[in-house]
Amino acid sequence: MTSTATSTAERLAAWAHDLRPTDEDRALARRALLDTVAVTAAARGSRMAALTTGLSPSARWAAVGHVLDFDDLHLPSTAHISVVCVPAALATGGGADAYLAGAGVLARLGTALGWSHYARGWHVTCTAGAPAAAVTAAVALGLSAERTAHAIALAVPQAGGVQAAFGSDGKALQVGLAAEAGVRAARLAAAGATADPAALDQWLALVGDAPEVDLSGPAVPGGLAIKLFPCCYALQRPIAALREQLPKTSAEEVGRIVVRTTASSVQPLHHHRPDTGLRGKFSLEYALAAALLDDHPGFASFTDEAVRRPAARRLVELVEVVLEPGGEGLLNGEADIELTMADGSRPRARLALPPGAPQRPPTDTELAEKLAACDAADLVGLDWSGAAAFLGDLLPGEAA
Repeated sequence: MTSTATSTAERLAAWAHDLRPTDEDRALARRALLDTVAVTAAARGSRMAALTTGLSPSARWAAVGHVLDFDDLHLPSTAHISVVCVPAALATGGGADAYLAGAGVLARLGTALGWSHYARGWHVTCTAGAPAAAVTAAVALGLSAERTAHAIALAVPQAGGVQAAFGSDGKALQVGLAAEAGVRAARLAAAGATADPAALDQWLALVGDAPEVDLSGPAVPGGLAIKLFPCCYALQRPIAALREQLPKTSAEEVGRIVVRTTASSVQPLHHHRPDTGLRGKFSLEYALAAALLDDHPGFASFTDEAVRRPAARRLVELVEVVLEPGGEGLLNGEADIELTMADGSRPRARLALPPGAPQRPPTDTELAEKLAACDAADLVGLDWSGAAAFLGDLLPGEAA
């Protein structure tokens, strides 16, 4: 099939079927598994866990895994790859190979769709995530390349998700539904269901200007960014800038905050005066307040109560955002933050790469601190079969 594949779905299916992961690929998969299971475990008592009790395992694990917005991100595609592909693999008995096949497809589809797709308001984790979850599940189920192409096409009608959901239950739920859609499509294909593989190409033309998909490079080109703060990736850099460069600033003495950055770097930050913890995760103004007020902006910083603190509300009102038009990507340019203090001084912080970015990978200490924050330090030795059993006990789901 590799030599005769003509549609994008067939080419992706052949690539996934033929993938032979390297040691570096497997190391990435290992870190993705641990990170995803840890952030899912951290949300086991969340509202999302209660809301999803009637969903399938893949949907429930993905939605709960994403609700804290602490899961990893693939920057070239602006997609949360692992929170879709890890649950899809675990729910269908797959391991690292299935994860890497789906993750590679999601990375490539999302990258091909490009920044313009994200900038128009699509949630790439869901749009490219449903076909990618279909590949993950297809590989886990042992489907042929031909059957996998049908699974991809069967997932296309369910490939959706928009950024208007950010700051609501809808964001995590649409991620869960994307994972479930892919698993369902793969199981239908396994049962003999067919669909025209050209459906993916038609869909790509409708939502992404008919882009070409690049199959070269490692399993996940560009690697994965690991979050160290439980909020939107667009906030990792401004939070880190203040914490690293102005760590001893007294929040009470701040009289003005000016942020200069590119428009693309704040694309998902829709909530300027948030009143809930979920909305605070998508607010540049609140993230700066939390960075100034809290020793470490962690789970406690993104509760409804924390967002509504009078001290936080005061700081939010002091923020002025100056945007340079354009840009592509959440790390385009740099975050340039200037404070005006009560004594008239103007300390300044500038940062291009936050800790956890692929070019600035997290240290062992930072990873250990994240696991500890998730109450998941004892998961270090977890393997794929153990992870499925762990999540199955922690968050049992209904049959798909």
